[in-house]
Amino acid sequence: MFVPCEGGGPELQGFTLLMPAVSVGNVGQLAIDLVISTLRMTKIGYFYTDCLVPMVGNNPYATSKENSVELSINAEVYSLPSKKLVVLQIRSPFIKNKYRSFCQALLSWVESSKCARVILLSSSHAYQRDDEQLLGTPLRYLLTPALEKAVEGRMQELKWKEMEKIAAYPGINDREKVLHIPGGGITKLLFTESCSKGIQMAVLLKFCSEGDNIPDAFALVNYLNEWLQLIKSKGSHSTDISPEQEIPDTSSQWKIPSSWRLLFGNGLPPALF
Repeated sequence: MFVPCEGGGPELQGFTLLMPAVSVGNVGQLAIDLVISTLRMTKIGYFYTDCLVPMVGNNPYATSKENSVELSINAEVYSLPSKKLVVLQIRSPFIKNKYRSFCQALLSWVESSKCARVILLSSSHAYQRDDEQLLGTPLRYLLTPALEKAVEGRMQELKWKEMEKIAAYPGINDREKVLHIPGGGITKLLFTESCSKGIQMAVLLKFCSEGDNIPDAFALVNYLNEWLQLIKSKGSHSTDISPEQEIPDTSSQWKIPSSWRLLFGNGLPPALF
């Protein structure tokens, strides 16, 4: 459940909820870090749940020595009222068999807070793509029926590619198609639950592999920005467009949070050399 920093809680009616799935390469979580850091979003509370591994750490978005000592936990909520945007950042993995409980609690909060829509940033294993998914951009989207009518036209204008369904029984019955998101964590479950509850949800995901996933995070957040226009792109000139993705390059405008300095741990001790 959502616990506000101050009594009473903020008014979130009509806001867009942006959140990550804990998925391959942690791409969604890294992209959310860029959004919170760049827009200087204010922490308004946290999501209290027993579905995530407990953790505590320093302020990941510290800008000075004074605010670096502030504590952060596994699921925190940030807000930017000027853009009607609320962000849930998840910083730890899910406890086994707690996926469905978390999805139910989250969607219950979405309904009670009257958020207008949910956007889930996710990723999927690149090596498990089928032949059709190997073609074109590695970025995909999904829309629930409740949101499809409102934004499908916009997706076509952007020339985005919808996540393909694959054969349930390849080589045996290719006509029966199913949604398959390997490495996507709670993505499929949260999406199907939102479909059944009539919640407006969009999933934006990128095919990737484990490793240095910072470039994947920039690609995904640029993909999001093309739709929501959270920050202004430099322009629509051909030099700003990636030949592979045809998305305006706003990478240099995203502010990398201070916590990324230790993304791969400490450096090698000089005593080794």
